[in-house]
Parts: sequence; C-alpha cells; structure tokens
Amino acid sequence: MALLWRRSSRTITTYHIRNYMNKGFIGGAVVNQGCSLSCLSGRSVPDQNCRYQDSLAWNSTTLFSVQRFKSTIAAKQLDSFSSSDSDDGQSLDFPGGKVAYTSEMNFISESSQMRVPCYRVLDDDGELIRDTDFQQVSKEVAVKMYKDMVTLQIIDNTFYEAQRQGRISFYITSAGEEAINIASAAALTEQDIILPQYREPGVLLWRGFTLQEFANQCFGNKADYGKGRQMPIHYGSQKHNFVTISSPIATQLPQAAGMAYSLKMENKKACVVAYIGDGGTSEGDFHAGLNFAAVMEAPVIFFCRNNGWAISTNVSEQFRSILAFFILFYKGNSYSVSPMILI
Repeated sequence: MALLWRRSSRTITTYHIRNYMNKGFIGGAVVNQGCSLSCLSGRSVPDQNCRYQDSLAWNSTTLFSVQRFKSTIAAKQLDSFSSSDSDDGQSLDFPGGKVAYTSEMNFISESSQMRVPCYRVLDDDGELIRDTDFQQVSKEVAVKMYKDMVTLQIIDNTFYEAQRQGRISFYITSAGEEAINIASAAALTEQDIILPQYREPGVLLWRGFTLQEFANQCFGNKADYGKGRQMPIHYGSQKHNFVTISSPIATQLPQAAGMAYSLKMENKKACVVAYIGDGGTSEGDFHAGLNFAAVMEAPVIFFCRNNGWAISTNVSEQFRSILAFFILFYKGNSYSVSPMILI
C-alpha cells in the first residue's frame, strides 16, 4: 500500500488519485525496490524502477498476493456477490467487486429477512433427531467427556469456595459451559493451538493438565509455571499448546489470526482456536482479528460462547440487532468468515 500526498501540504489530491486509479495503481501497481516516492506522487516522470499495469481485473489475484499465498477463493466470493441488476445493465468495476448502478436513493434495511437456523442433533426431549449429520464417538471417549465435565464442576466449586474464603484472590467459574469446553477440546488435535479467554479450563483438563497443576497456578506457588506472576485462573501450558490467558478482553483474536497465518506459511496440519464471549465482539480487536483471518485465509476458529451477557451487560445494550442471539453470525459473515450456530 502506498500513500499519496503533496510535499507542500501533505494533502491527497483528487487529481493524483484518479490518475493512478486510471493507471491501475490502486490495488494494482507493480513497484520494484528502488522506486522513489517522488515518482509515485506524480511530481516527476516515473523512473525505470516503477512500472504500471493498465488493465488489472479486480476479481483476480492481486499482485500483492505474491507476498503471501495466491488464492482465488476471495475472488470467487466477490463474483458471487456481484450485482448485475443495474438500471442500465452497467456496473462499476470497483475495488472489492463489481457494484451495480441504481437511480433510486434508498436506505438499506439493517436486518435480514432470513434467519440463520441453529444446528442441533438432539430434540427437546434428548432424543436423536432422525437423519442428523453427526459422528458417533466411542464408549471410552464418551465416558472421558462425561468424567471431565463432572471434574470441571468439582474444580470450580473447590476453587470458588477458596476464593470466597480469601485463600486465593480471584476466580471465575465455567458453570453451564462444561460441555462447550470438553466437546470442543475433544474435536481438536494436540497440535491445534488454543487461545482461551477465562472459561476454558476444561480444554486444558481434556489435554491432560492435572489437578495439582491447576492448584499451583491458582495459588501461585513455586511450582506454578508462571512463578506466581499471573492472576489466578490465568492458566498456560506450552506442553498442551495452550497460550497463557490474558486479562484484556478480545486481545487473543488478532493474535490467533497471526498464529494461524504462521501455521499456514509453515504448511502445518493444525489450526488455531480462539475462545471469546459475546461481549468480546464489541471490542475493536474482534473486527481486526476476523478481517485479518479472512484476508489471509488463515486456519483459525473463533469460538464465541454466546450466553446473552457480557458480565452484567445484556446484549441488547451492546448490539444494534433485533435478534441479538444471531449478532455474531452477521458480524462474522460481514468478513466472509463462515459462521455456524450450535446449540
């Protein structure tokens, strides 16, 4: 990306912007090393190190993609969104895809008429829904999942009481989210990297983190891997690919996108999973993380535990949405991230 400005006023001029858009500069310039900014500013004749391609199709892989991975997925997605129902059959070849013309000035509705269905395999009575797409787990895996969910409840009760007694300074439970922890962990491999928020100790438990290791961290004793420098429940384990929990909300999302991109660059058969609450989607890091992951097509899963609250703040006070339950879906879909709602 290049910035165009005048040296005297540092104001971007409409003339130069249009000039380079016509030359295919915006999104399509080929700038070699040694190309001076003076030639890009339009104040001098471009030198031999700078050359332009006059006809670059926006729906093809841009020349900047050689810096990462060439991909046509985004281009195909843009083609599918291209509108051809202009008043005169013409369209604007705009960066990001073709845009149809219209002679009517209308506000676009903020809500969609179509609601996204919620995936489930059991009905309200706990019976398996016929023709459901699911994978049957073995008895051993099912028993371990149930055992770890019960163990997680016991851990929470024990440490929560310890916190109320003043034995440890801080604790957050995972009450009601035991299945989210264990089921998601069971679906992953040991090579997949976890970036948790606060309520994912069950993922560590599934991967073999011992009760003593949990206690060491919460009490900050000499056996604690963080040497007592972290707040309680801020677990971390290099052995289990579990990145240490960070207190600020949603900071793990852009980090997860970057980690996932590094896995892609190294051709590793693994992914990154970042957990977040629905309140975290109100943070700027949420948008930065999803946009980065979408642009780089990084192998990352953003796992939102949507319970309708951000601590004591209801989603109705956070989001401009008629049905706040689906807000994450629409936020994710805005960045061409494939979302799925589970129950």
